[in-house]
Amino acid sequence: MKTISWGMIGAALLLVSLAPAGRADGGNGRNSVRWETIIGIIQAGNIVGGIGGGGQPWSTQGGHAYVDLAQGVVDFEVRGLVLAGGNSIGTPATITQVKGTLVCAPESATPTVVDTPLVTLSPQGNAEFDGSFSSSTAGCSATDVAFLVRISANRWLANGAVRVP
Repeated sequence: MKTISWGMIGAALLLVSLAPAGRADGGNGRNSVRWETIIGIIQAGNIVGGIGGGGQPWSTQGGHAYVDLAQGVVDFEVRGLVLAGGNSIGTPATITQVKGTLVCAPESATPTVVDTPLVTLSPQGNAEFDGSFSSSTAGCSATDVAFLVRISANRWLANGAVRVP
């Protein structure tokens, strides 16, 4: 009988150790959203939330983004953000800084746009940020947001893809 009790305790401890860590929003997903990867803009000139796309197509090797809407916290990384066309294909050309942008209600007439500070984009197209947005994310909903990687000239080059609210 003691062997079964210790075995059950061991199995329970194993299950607890394998369970995913809890999220800051209590695991309900209503106050946070993440994007599994970051992809480059395919169609230059595409408009999201009133923000025009870059002048050329861009590609990435990947990345991710996570936003806690209740706290205004954001973590994003983009890897290999480079031009997919033009004379500087395969490089970031003259782009040396990017920022993360949350577009709340991108289909509405007046979407809310919230940015991170600019961060350095390496010559290999890598950038990352872990901190807070420059203004409040109040009123944003995890089911109606888009995440963009853009430059200071109000153009976006990449976006979060495979959203998981």
